[in-house]
Parts: sequence; C-alpha cells; structure tokens
Amino acid sequence: MHVTIVHVRVRPEHVDDFIEATRANHEASVREPGNLRFDVLQSAEDPTRFVLYEAYRSAEDAAAHKETAHYRRWRDAVAGWMAEPRRGEPYRGLFPGAGG
Repeated sequence: MHVTIVHVRVRPEHVDDFIEATRANHEASVREPGNLRFDVLQSAEDPTRFVLYEAYRSAEDAAAHKETAHYRRWRDAVAGWMAEPRRGEPYRGLFPGAGG
C-alpha cells in the first residue's frame, strides 16, 4: 500500500474555499480504482492547517491520481490559497494491508 500524507496550510480567508474544493477532490478520488482511503483532516487547534491522508494500492495508482481531471482542478484552484507550499510525505502502508 502506498500512502502519502500531505500537509497543507491555507490562508485564513480561504479556509472555506479550500474545504469546498477539497471535498470535490475527495469525492472523486475515493472512486478511483486504486484508491483505498482519502481522508481530509483539519487541525482542531489551527483551522488553517490540514492533512490529507491518501492511500492507494500502489505507487502507480497514486501517480495516476495526479493525472486525473479532478486532481488537476483541485491543484489549480487551491494554488493561490496556500500560506506556504504544501508538503507531501510518502509512506509504505503496513497495517492494515491493502486487502483488509
């Protein structure tokens, strides 16, 4: 299982915009054939900080996600709302495995 944890900090005036755009990306992403999870988390202490937890069956499935129209729409929409560049960290998922 290939996991990417994406750290995002949004400008305060764009938090609601970011949530709306990210909801649309989430809803399309969870329908991708290789997607296992696509969680969107907002910090309880700082509402401008978000974490996206993206789990795919393989690195190839994760790469295919970045080629989708919904990802590209999201990327372009949120680019100007960032307070700092978003940062993705790749992980290898161990438990649970891709099968369960």
